[in-house]
Amino acid sequence: MTTLRAFTCDDLFRFNNINLDPLTETYGIPFYLQYLAHWPEYFIVAEAPGGELMGYSECRALMLCVFTVMGKAEGSVAREEWHGHVTALSVAPEFRRLGLAAKLMELLEEISEKKGGFFVDLFVRVSNQVAVNMYKQLGYSVYRTVLEYYSASSGEPDEDAYDMRKALSRDTEKKSVIPLPHPVRPEDIE
Repeated sequence: MTTLRAFTCDDLFRFNNINLDPLTETYGIPFYLQYLAHWPEYFIVAEAPGGELMGYSECRALMLCVFTVMGKAEGSVAREEWHGHVTALSVAPEFRRLGLAAKLMELLEEISEKKGGFFVDLFVRVSNQVAVNMYKQLGYSVYRTVLEYYSASSGEPDEDAYDMRKALSRDTEKKSVIPLPHPVRPEDIE
């Protein structure tokens, strides 16, 4: 049976199998610790019965793992931009297609609802159609394209990202998910 639990500092030394995926953004230990200190409720890990991490979610991390999710809450309440942000969602290859990512996203959305968010957002590479389609199945839509959001390696051009959003119950008119008609640059993102 898979166990979902809060991410701990010890998990930083157990989730390399998840972060080795070329489509997963990786960060330095101080970045993960910052999220863990500021938004611990948004850092969830999935653990297999044998103790290996299956994935994580960072609405800002994951665990020994099958999967993890890491995120945060940010934005302005006055401008109806208070929201949950998925920083990272990753599932180990051997645990994919089991519904773990959907479960982690659901937990992150529940936390964002409790915090009074208007929406949940995330950034995903335009080329990662598997992830884009999964997020669409979970009710997310493309809000805008962010040009050259992801840095490329080996002299290749930078890659665009989709800013995908899902309105929460506080956004009764669904204003937060009305798509922008034009792309933006990373420096234009608040």
